Amino acid sequence: MAMRDFLRKQGKKKFNLVSTISMAYLNASDPYTIKLMRKVTIEWSYKLQRAVHKVAKHLGLLDAQLKHPPATVGRTPLKSQIIHFINKPMPGNLPKKTSRALLDIEDSDIVPIIRNPRVASEDSEAVFYFPGCGSERLFGQVGLATQAMLYETGATTVLPPGYLCCGYPQNASGLKDKASQITTDNRVLFHRVANTLNYLDIKTVIVSCGTCMDQLQKYQFEKIFPGCRLLDIHEYLLEKNVRLAGVEGTHLLHPSLMNSASGEQQTPALPAPALRDAVSVRYMYHEPCHTPMKTYKSLDVVKTLMGADVPLNDRCCGEAGTFGVATPQIATQVRFRKEHEMKTGADALRADGFAGEIKVLTSCPACQQGLSRYNDDAGTTTDYIVVEMAKHLLGENWLPDYVAKANHGGIERVLL
Repeated sequence: MAMRDFLRKQGKKKFNLVSTISMAYLNASDPYTIKLMRKVTIEWSYKLQRAVHKVAKHLGLLDAQLKHPPATVGRTPLKSQIIHFINKPMPGNLPKKTSRALLDIEDSDIVPIIRNPRVASEDSEAVFYFPGCGSERLFGQVGLATQAMLYETGATTVLPPGYLCCGYPQNASGLKDKASQITTDNRVLFHRVANTLNYLDIKTVIVSCGTCMDQLQKYQFEKIFPGCRLLDIHEYLLEKNVRLAGVEGTHLLHPSLMNSASGEQQTPALPAPALRDAVSVRYMYHEPCHTPMKTYKSLDVVKTLMGADVPLNDRCCGEAGTFGVATPQIATQVRFRKEHEMKTGADALRADGFAGEIKVLTSCPACQQGLSRYNDDAGTTTDYIVVEMAKHLLGENWLPDYVAKANHGGIERVLL
């Protein structure tokens, strides 16, 4: 990162179109600009990439690269770069809107406070949730699932005003000055939020992204919300004893909010949906390079939350923010090793004749995108831990249900 910043200052850093567009999207804060860039760079571009991938795969243009990834010595020819870019399909079925757009909380002068009127009281725990770009602008369901789980546990959730980026992507791209500016601006803004909401005793700052966690550790939140701590949403749910009743490998048991020690239902309890049909599903866990779980061992957290043994699936997914699309010729080599790991892990879970779904869980938005690109190769699907929990604890329609409840009396808007 320091070398990239040095090269940029010396005018020696190579121009990369994909990285430039990505940074422009992350730096944007105007809702209309974000909507337009999301439409072009994600919806249309991803759809086009998937279509080109399908044609190239049918014509056999990808086989040589995928079977024997070439070394990246010197400049890669343009034709080869294009094939590297399309050799794994981008994810589809992404949310049509950002999480903020769905909740109508895009105004940068308004601090949204979300609480469940059925459960919340003056004594309810207040948390500050920083969703970050990946959980808000790309995979909005991650941010919404985090909010939904906090909503059902009775927490009062404070969100930042408007669209914000933590500053890590800029720093990683060698834009140290821009990253420092974002960090300073955000810290000043959060001090204003803390002063405006001084009647709320915020002791926990929640994140749902490891990259954000790494950057926010530099924000000195203990000086913004005195005595507070940084915690990943999954660690927070672990502390609140929110977990699936159990996944036995061949079927998913009826979920409820249970205390692991006594088995007694806790208060407040999550609403139990109607008993689901038996679902064949087994899980693997992909540990992000930037894991957001710093307080507890991540694999222990996942196993406890899912109520089952969840084996670790090792190696980098090859996405790493914009790495997978900005330098696909190198990412192809990383993916080659990860694909082998994915197939080996899936085969091990199917070794006893299991014919159900193999799902790879993760806790990083970039990893979710990267892992989804192996679906056809490994016969797996990918999802976020908190999203998977929301599906089974709150029902398949958890997202529209939460949006409806939040939009009908669940959001307080405080002028900053």
